[in-house]
Amino acid sequence: MKIAQVTPYFHPHVGGVESYVLALSKELMKKGHDVTVYTTLLPKTKENEKIGGINVKRIKTLFTLLKTPVTPSMKISDCDVLHAHSPPPFHSYFAARFCKKNKISFVLTYHCDPELPSFFGRIITGTYMRTFGGYTLKNADRIIVSTKTYAATSRAMWNYEPAVIPSAVDIKEFNPEVDGSDMRKKYNLDGNVVLFVGRLAEHKGLEYLIRSAKNVDAKYLIVGEGELRDKLGNLVKKLGLKDKIIFTGRVPRNGLPKYYAASDVFVLPSVARLEAFGLVIAEAMSSGKPVVVSDIPGVREVITDNVEGILVPPMDEKALSEKISILLSNPEMRKKMGESGRKKVEEKFSWDKVIGKIEEVY
Repeated sequence: MKIAQVTPYFHPHVGGVESYVLALSKELMKKGHDVTVYTTLLPKTKENEKIGGINVKRIKTLFTLLKTPVTPSMKISDCDVLHAHSPPPFHSYFAARFCKKNKISFVLTYHCDPELPSFFGRIITGTYMRTFGGYTLKNADRIIVSTKTYAATSRAMWNYEPAVIPSAVDIKEFNPEVDGSDMRKKYNLDGNVVLFVGRLAEHKGLEYLIRSAKNVDAKYLIVGEGELRDKLGNLVKKLGLKDKIIFTGRVPRNGLPKYYAASDVFVLPSVARLEAFGLVIAEAMSSGKPVVVSDIPGVREVITDNVEGILVPPMDEKALSEKISILLSNPEMRKKMGESGRKKVEEKFSWDKVIGKIEEVY
């Protein structure tokens, strides 16, 4: 089957959707499918290239609206099915138009609701969902969401019956046997280590994670880059936490397993619905690590509270510090939760369990 994957951003751009599309494309190729990824032409990227054996074609941006590339010139080669990923939104809209015009099967993975803070942001997103977003959803032959709870709480999904297929992890790449000693040596980590992996963005709740460090006996590794880097760095200085918080910057995807291995506890303190699944949670669980994550729709479906990790109220630095400290002071609890997390990923979130479900949708 010839499959076109359409995503606003792709490797080397870093993010959960980008990682998911890369892994999905590789798994589909293993199953014998012909896969091409269509994405935005960004600075220092090529219009046509191969990444990990995947054909990648980049489309020039006409202009940028609300930090989102707008690419109406969606020229896609012959394919049997087009699988778009949203948000950011406009790529999927133009993909929907292309599929309708050319009578191509259109599958949409609705990763999360688009959100913009402030009163005017809500007006903009509401207008989008009544126009471009509504058109995209109505013209999808099938819609995929990652969790039941997110679909149930997303107004955009109320008129549809999406297929619930979780995100997946390469359980061979992310596994408890990976040696993290190199990372501990690199960053001089001789005690407890708390890990965050992700984009340094507002919805990740990193301000609350950093504030929690005041009362936790550990060093915090913050892996990733993003628009809040300077703001977060200033907060660390203001709180006098320069000796406890380490910003690593961007880490290549193939280097991430060692960071998980070097940690004792993984934390994802997200505060908004832009976090619908949290692929990094599954990566940490696959690596045998206990997790502390925000109790928000979607994310709360990935773990069972007090089994693979602990759920905490969003935007609550006190709860974060308390739950992290409980895990750090109890090695047996960490071990048990880590083992439970690994087992859950093997049973529910491995590509072997997920890829066939996606093929059925196609």
